[in-house]
Amino acid sequence: MLSEVAEDVGPPARLRSWPQRFGSFLFDSLQGRFVLAMLGGLALVQLAVNLVWYSQVEQRVRRQTELAAHHVASGAMGAVRALRELPAAYRPLLIEQLRTMGGTRFLVFFNNAAVTVTPLPGQPMARMLEQQVMQELSAQLPKGTPVRAVLASPIGLAVSPGGALLSDLPESWVEPSLIAAERPAPFLVIQAETEPGQWLYLSSTLPDPYFLEQLEFFTWQRLTPQLLALGLAVLLTLVAVRAITRPLAGLSQAAARVGRRVAPKPLPVSGTQEVRQAIEAFNDMQERIRRYIGDRERLFASISHDLRTPITRLRLRSELLDDTAVQDEFHEDLDELDMMVKTALQIVKDTDIHENRAPLRIDLVLQKMVRDARMGGHKIELQNEALTVFGKPLALKRAIGNLLDNAMFYGESQQQPVEVSVGSHEDGLVLVTVRDHGPGVPESALARLGQPYTRLEHGAAMRKEGLGLGLSIVREIVADHGGTVRFQNHPEGGFEVRVALPAG
Repeated sequence: MLSEVAEDVGPPARLRSWPQRFGSFLFDSLQGRFVLAMLGGLALVQLAVNLVWYSQVEQRVRRQTELAAHHVASGAMGAVRALRELPAAYRPLLIEQLRTMGGTRFLVFFNNAAVTVTPLPGQPMARMLEQQVMQELSAQLPKGTPVRAVLASPIGLAVSPGGALLSDLPESWVEPSLIAAERPAPFLVIQAETEPGQWLYLSSTLPDPYFLEQLEFFTWQRLTPQLLALGLAVLLTLVAVRAITRPLAGLSQAAARVGRRVAPKPLPVSGTQEVRQAIEAFNDMQERIRRYIGDRERLFASISHDLRTPITRLRLRSELLDDTAVQDEFHEDLDELDMMVKTALQIVKDTDIHENRAPLRIDLVLQKMVRDARMGGHKIELQNEALTVFGKPLALKRAIGNLLDNAMFYGESQQQPVEVSVGSHEDGLVLVTVRDHGPGVPESALARLGQPYTRLEHGAAMRKEGLGLGLSIVREIVADHGGTVRFQNHPEGGFEVRVALPAG
C-alpha cells in the first residue's frame, strides 16, 4: 500500500479552510501572538477595572438602599399611625381627599385581605430593602402585626384582592412615566393588617426609582465604549506589528533564497534596532557564504580540469581493446565519469546533478550494478521486472548505488546475500527494495537516518573516514523525483530500505 512508503504531509496553505488559516495566523505568527497578548492584556485590565468599579457601585447602592429603606419606612409608619387614629368611617373619605389633592406620596387602599404581589426576580439588593423596611415597621407597630414589604414591577401590579391593577387607576393618582412599559420604575408595596380583616395597602416609588439599574454590569451603554477601545487597540497593534515584522518577512524570504542564488543581493537595513542587527548579521553571513562558494568553485574547477586529461587517455586506450563487449563497458563507465566531472561545479553549487530528465529502465540499471558488485566479490540477489521511471539517470544511479554500497559494506553476511528487488505498485509507483542481513539499526536511531552527517556507532566502528552523507543524498534525490524513502528493520533481521518512485 502507498501508506507503507509515503510520508505524511500536511495540506498546502492555499487548500486550508478559512478557520485553519485564521488559527494559523492567530497562534503561529508573530503578528497573531502579539495581537493575542495585547488583546488579552487589555481585556484583563478592563475586567479588573470593571470589578473594582462594580464593587464601589455596589457599596454606594447598598448605603443608598439602607437610607431609602429608612426614609420609606418612616413615611409609611406616619401614614399608618394617621389612618389608625381615624375612625373607620372617616378613613375612605381621607384617602379619597388625599388622592384628589395629592397630599401624600403613597397610593393608599384599604382591602379586606392581603394582595398577592410578585417580587422582582433575582435582585439581592431588593430583598435587602424589603427586609429592612419590614424590620423597621415591625419594631414600631404593635407586636404580632402582620407586615409585608415587596419591591415589584408596576406592570401588572395588583392593588386589591379583586384583581384591580395599578395601570387601571386614573392618571392623576399615579405618575404615568413610572409605569411606562419601556422603562417601568419598581414600586415598593407595604401591607399591614391594622384590624382583623382590614389590610392597609401602601404603594410608592423609592427616592431613586432606578437604583437597581446601577448594578447592571453588562449593558450596551457600558460595554460599547470598552469594545470600541479594544477594537481600536487591536487595529493599532496590527498596524504597528506589521510595520515591525515587514523587515523580518524580507529576511525570511532572503534566507530561503540563500541556497538557490550564487550572488544574493544584500538586504536593506531597516526596522527596529534588533531587526537591523539581525539583517546586518545576515548580510555578513551571505557575503561569507558567497566567498566560500566562490573559493570552492575555483577549487573544483581546477580538479575537473585536471581529471579530464586522464579520462581522455583512458578513452584512447580503451579503443585498443580487442573485446568489443569489454570496450563498451569501458566506454559506458568513462561516459558516466565524464558526466560527473562536467557537473562537478554544479554539484558543488546545488548539491544535485543538473541533467535532463528522461525515461530510465530501472531494472537494467539494477542489473548492471548487481553485475559489477558480483564482479567485486559481493553476494547479491536480484528480483526485478521491466519497469521504467522518468527522471535524472545519473542522479538515480547515484542514489541506488549509495544504498547498495551501504548494504554491502555494513550489512553483508557470509551466509546470506544482500537482497535487491524492483516491482510495480498498485498505486502507480515503482518500488525498489534493498535489504541486508546485518545487525540492523537501533529503533531510537531510525528517525535520524537520512539527515546529513548522521553516523551510527556500527558504521563508525567499521569505517572511520565516512561522513554520513550517503543516505541524506538518497533522500534528496528521491524527493526531487517526487518519491519517498522508508527506513526500517526487517522483522526477520537485518535492515531494509524502500524507495518508491513515480512510474514513468
